[in-house]
Amino acid sequence: MSTTKVAVVTGSNKGIGLSIVRALCKQYQGDVYLTARDTGRGQEAVESLSSEGLKAMFHQLDINDLNSITTAAAFFKDKYGGVDVLINNAGIAFKGADTTAFAVQAEVTLKTNFFATRDMLTHFLPIVKAGGRVVNISSFVGARTLNQCSPDHQQRFRSEDITEEELVGMMQQFVDEAKKGEHKKGGWPDTAYGMSKTGLTTLSMIHARQLSKERPNDGILLNACCPGWVRTDMAGPKAPKSPDEGAITPVYLALLPPGATEPHGKFVSDKEVQPW
Repeated sequence: MSTTKVAVVTGSNKGIGLSIVRALCKQYQGDVYLTARDTGRGQEAVESLSSEGLKAMFHQLDINDLNSITTAAAFFKDKYGGVDVLINNAGIAFKGADTTAFAVQAEVTLKTNFFATRDMLTHFLPIVKAGGRVVNISSFVGARTLNQCSPDHQQRFRSEDITEEELVGMMQQFVDEAKKGEHKKGGWPDTAYGMSKTGLTTLSMIHARQLSKERPNDGILLNACCPGWVRTDMAGPKAPKSPDEGAITPVYLALLPPGATEPHGKFVSDKEVQPW
């Protein structure tokens, strides 16, 4: 088993994910894994970094495929004894002009951004090593969306005692009500992407509390962050930040120095903890 440290970035063959891998290749003392659901695109991205003189490794990982998640988790456990840095970057968004029915947008967006990311965490959190760093790429849209939920929903999302099961139930309720066209009546706003990120940030806070309780001496720091509005295929060409600028906060959280005790269980943007 290798004693080398290892960092894993999901959905990293392009966009912010690729920029995060690029930055880690330059700054991280250990192996850096670029992952993608499509092996060809992933290998191409590794080669493009190689032409910049940067060495990334590749592993296939499709967060929407449970088998792919468990295979990858077993690989990292076997080869490295776990992972030191995990950045959950993979995500999707429908374009504003997309005419896909809201019911479909709600189901598809939540499936990847919330439920599949949760599957990743279910299988990877147990193999995060002491001193590990976990970064979930969320969005300021999630914080804005939270304020558009009914007061009851807001109170639960912000509460210190919400459980993972309760949160999963709320996310499923949003999808179910969206499918019936009743989400507004149910106290949910009209944004599937925003709801997926509200859920992911809340999940991050739940997991951080669990880590503090169950592995208090391991010094693991887990946070959600907003990379900002970044020029990518997903966010479009008008965004103010480059992908490399979008990588700054996720990389900062991934490289928090040994012995650091905060931030943990926070929502971070531009390296600053944000209100939730």
